[in-house]
Amino acid sequence: MSTPRLNDLQAFLAVARDQSFTRAAVKLGVTASALSHTIRGLEEKMGVRLLARTTRNVAPTEAGEKLMNAIGPLLDQITTEVAVLGEMRDKPAGTIRVTCSDDAAENIIRPKLTGFLAQYPDIHVEVCIDYGFTNIVSERFDAGIRLGESISKDMIAVRLGPDWRLSVVGTPEYFEKHPAPQQPQDLTQHTCINIRHSPNGNCYAWEFEKDGRKLNTRVSGQFTSNSMIHVLNAALDGVGLAYVPDFLAEPHLASGRLKEVLADWSPYFEGFHLYYPNRRQASPAFTAFVDAIRYRG
Repeated sequence: MSTPRLNDLQAFLAVARDQSFTRAAVKLGVTASALSHTIRGLEEKMGVRLLARTTRNVAPTEAGEKLMNAIGPLLDQITTEVAVLGEMRDKPAGTIRVTCSDDAAENIIRPKLTGFLAQYPDIHVEVCIDYGFTNIVSERFDAGIRLGESISKDMIAVRLGPDWRLSVVGTPEYFEKHPAPQQPQDLTQHTCINIRHSPNGNCYAWEFEKDGRKLNTRVSGQFTSNSMIHVLNAALDGVGLAYVPDFLAEPHLASGRLKEVLADWSPYFEGFHLYYPNRRQASPAFTAFVDAIRYRG
């Protein structure tokens, strides 16, 4: 006996329950004659008569009744689960796990998070702050956020914001006590706030560029952090000079709490991008999240 097709079993179930080819055909969107042909083919495959037909009535035989009771609940469950998946498409749900630095979370995710969660009450967003280069596949993250130039070519990348540059900043009180540096090398004479991206790595060497000339300057000071937010806060507290993204420094420069130096030496970086592995079918929740935070220029 050959294995019957799922569509044929669904057709049989519809006729057996309605006890009518006409009514079942309307529900299935086919003609009564086509439905009758399908049932005959199913009976031939199974080698047993499933429906007793008269000119006025259709009713399951003993074998048909047994088959109806066996497959009915299973097909109903399949229909229910497919409907649930359809609801997920129309009403995205699930958890989105993202790894990124705290300045990316502050600049990219935070401004849009409240509105996004309100729009999609069944979506949960989990953000893990990490300055290292996390393997999002092995660590089971849906995506990461990094500078575009740092993303592997085998990942899909979605731009989340414009290019930005780093700014050397300090408080007015700091510059009252120390002369402003005129070139990157002068920073070695200043108290600076270091950032160490990974626990076992070296502190970040401040990158500068002017007129095609590139310099990496290692600075020193009493405070080091792996958090750009804490580096910024330390600068605001007068601990020393910090090298922070311009979008973090800008409101404090505008208010006069910080002053910038060496602006003509500060290079631009390729903006934040969301990156994730290629997948055939992204979940509706993930698609909604990407659409909400993507850069629209």
